[in-house]
Amino acid sequence: MAEALGKPQPGIRLGRLATMLVAMAVSACSTIVPRGAPPGEAPPPTARPTPGPAPVRPGLPQDETRHRVALLVPLTGPNARVGQSLANATQLALLDSRSEAVRITNYDTARGAAAAAQAAIRDGNRLILGPLLSENVRAIAAIARRADVPVISFSNDTSVAGDGVFVMGYTPAQSIERVVEHARRSGVNDFAGLVPSGLYGERASTSFLRAVESAGGRVVALQTFDRSSRSISAAIGRLSEPYQAVLIADGAQTAAGAVPVLRRSANGRAARVLGTELWNTDSNVGANAALNGSWYASVANNLYQQYAGKYRTRFGTAPYRLSSMGYDAVLLTVRIARDWRVGSAFPAARLNDGDGFAGLDGAFRFGRDGVAERALEVKEVRGGTTVTVSPAPRSFAR
Repeated sequence: MAEALGKPQPGIRLGRLATMLVAMAVSACSTIVPRGAPPGEAPPPTARPTPGPAPVRPGLPQDETRHRVALLVPLTGPNARVGQSLANATQLALLDSRSEAVRITNYDTARGAAAAAQAAIRDGNRLILGPLLSENVRAIAAIARRADVPVISFSNDTSVAGDGVFVMGYTPAQSIERVVEHARRSGVNDFAGLVPSGLYGERASTSFLRAVESAGGRVVALQTFDRSSRSISAAIGRLSEPYQAVLIADGAQTAAGAVPVLRRSANGRAARVLGTELWNTDSNVGANAALNGSWYASVANNLYQQYAGKYRTRFGTAPYRLSSMGYDAVLLTVRIARDWRVGSAFPAARLNDGDGFAGLDGAFRFGRDGVAERALEVKEVRGGTTVTVSPAPRSFAR
């Protein structure tokens, strides 16, 4: 599993986030005028049938005025707080967009992702938001495909994307490519890398090698570690050639622990430290003095901070950072719902709009592979905070 779930994040108060949504048109109604009895005659008495009890049907009551959308997230078990944060975010997005066209029903994947998907389809949902974990996406993909129900997952595992499954998660490949590109433009030619053992590290290694080659740079050393301080120190000692920048493909706390060792080594004393999207899940990354001068690429935080303030006011707690994906998935759904006939299949082709979509995390669009391409910014840790040194593009060119 490659996902990093992150921690709750604080924020400030929000104004109105969903003003870009166009209000739904009000449908016209017609009036039927009944015919009266001839003048001077009383209408014949009509026996009124006594209504019998309505038949009991399985699943949710039918809703003929709103689009049925399922949210599949863990609501019990060890990831329940993350799942609840995503569920809260979807409700907040419906309120902010003032949409009455979409109805969201929550299904708990902790009790079985396949069973949750089957229940969602039986209930008439035409779109699935979630699941969160890649193994759950694999468990439901074939079920959803047979029912012609697209899946917009919050996973960051690109291997589950395609054939009706779309991945919204923040992928390491995009953040690594963005920060490497910025470093090359800033004069860095020689790169080194420190990556953890495991699936995330393997993908980060591949992405790093490709990104440096594509940018015209050179990887002079690449070492793995097992997340212990001794292993990281040994990996740094094996970076035997001089390098101008070093990617530490792990969380901000791991990187901060490695930096003092880097500064004591001859080759890493003056090297620029580079991070990944994992750093953005740490609300205190800017205050970590060891990371001063480091660069990392991530989604922008300005709208997220406003959302986090409103979330805290409504729910009494801070949201998890990745809950913004739930909010943005609803904004996307509401936008498409304007041209989506209630009761019909979700128009999945609309997800491939080349102009992309706007959300709390900035502009994003789905590629042909079903993976969300995001407009990322590069931040520098500086003086107790983070400063944007390369802004994210506001939209995508065709």
